Amino acid sequence: MSRSIVRQSKFRHVFGQAVKADQGYDDIRVSKVTWDSSFCAVNPKFLAVIVESSGGGAFLVLPLSKTGRVDKNYPLVIGHSGPVLDIDWCPHDDNILASCSEDCTAMVWQIPDHSLTRALSDPVVVLEGHSKRVGIVSWHPTARNILLTAGSDNLIIIWNVGTGEPLLSMDDHPDLIYSVSWNRNGSLFCTTCKDRRLRVCDPRKREVVAERLAPHEGIRPMRAIFTRDGNIFTTGFTRMSQRELGLWDPTNFEEPIALLELDTSNGVLLPYYDADANMVYLCGKGDSSVRYFEITEEPPYVHYLSTFSSKEPQRGMGFMPKRGVDVSKCEIARLYKLHDKKCEPITMTVPRKSDLFQDDLYPDTAGPEPAMEPEEWLDGRDEDPILVSMREGYVPPKSRELKVAKKNVLDSRPTTRRSMSTAFGGDSESEGHQ
Repeated sequence: MSRSIVRQSKFRHVFGQAVKADQGYDDIRVSKVTWDSSFCAVNPKFLAVIVESSGGGAFLVLPLSKTGRVDKNYPLVIGHSGPVLDIDWCPHDDNILASCSEDCTAMVWQIPDHSLTRALSDPVVVLEGHSKRVGIVSWHPTARNILLTAGSDNLIIIWNVGTGEPLLSMDDHPDLIYSVSWNRNGSLFCTTCKDRRLRVCDPRKREVVAERLAPHEGIRPMRAIFTRDGNIFTTGFTRMSQRELGLWDPTNFEEPIALLELDTSNGVLLPYYDADANMVYLCGKGDSSVRYFEITEEPPYVHYLSTFSSKEPQRGMGFMPKRGVDVSKCEIARLYKLHDKKCEPITMTVPRKSDLFQDDLYPDTAGPEPAMEPEEWLDGRDEDPILVSMREGYVPPKSRELKVAKKNVLDSRPTTRRSMSTAFGGDSESEGHQ
């Protein structure tokens, strides 16, 4: 009898575990700026953290392998003249990072593969178009070089970072924009705003296609993200300042698909979404726990799975793209939790007895190839992400480092100048050094 009561799901037993102390990143002075962004961004190669800095704004970029104590003189990325508020790695190039700041600009950086030996102060491009501080940067999920920025001037600008030019701007928001989230193919994005409205925007038509007043009745900040099937997951507060989460169908905003009260705590809940598992991880600023839920087709639609709890409160959180998790350990997500002075990776795993590849846990996931060029997107084309298989236990692009080995073999032989240049020509590692 009990068997039919228990919901069948392969993610019911996901459990979180902090890594051993020597696999964390210590002595990082995390930024104390009062802004509700995650302060941390991570991809299969690098960890980036916004840090305290005197005079201007800075962030730290570490290769993932550089665990342990971070030298206090470790070079930072210093280009902004005001505190950095948000950072985001490009989904199509693991060496490209966007940042935005109180200095009214956004910047795009190329991070070299090796550890920085001196401070990086020259961005690839500076995006100037906002008249007040820029609080949000977000890359387009499928088109190359398309970046969205949102500022305290209530303006949203979409840039082609390849040319450094603004393509589109929207001024439909009368107040501060709290969050922006692209949908799966980047045809729409949703926003939450201080005027308590949730909006769905079509950037190429420059119009708001749907909106909902007060999906959460409280006046404190909301967050919203698109799910893979086009619904919108929101976090906010009730009128009694209880934290609340909701699931909405943007084609019918009248009634929520699901609305769930959580607890009475002050921190804004930052949602991190795993499109492959249809799971969402909720990390409250100042909380010491991470709650995670599964979104499904059947009632109650948002299923509470479990909570990862620890003793220390979190200052921010980074979320690893699926292609960076460890398939051999059945890891389905990895979060990077920021403390006051360190960053602690937390692995989320599904226990399995077998050592074989678990194809039910790892459907094909969004790969690093863009599906289209910026001009195609601007002309109205929509493409889903180009998927890659996880079966090979996605190894971060070490092919670049393997090419170095080829080069070393050639170095050991007497070679003509011409053959040396061809050996270097195909090597993106050497291009990065120039």
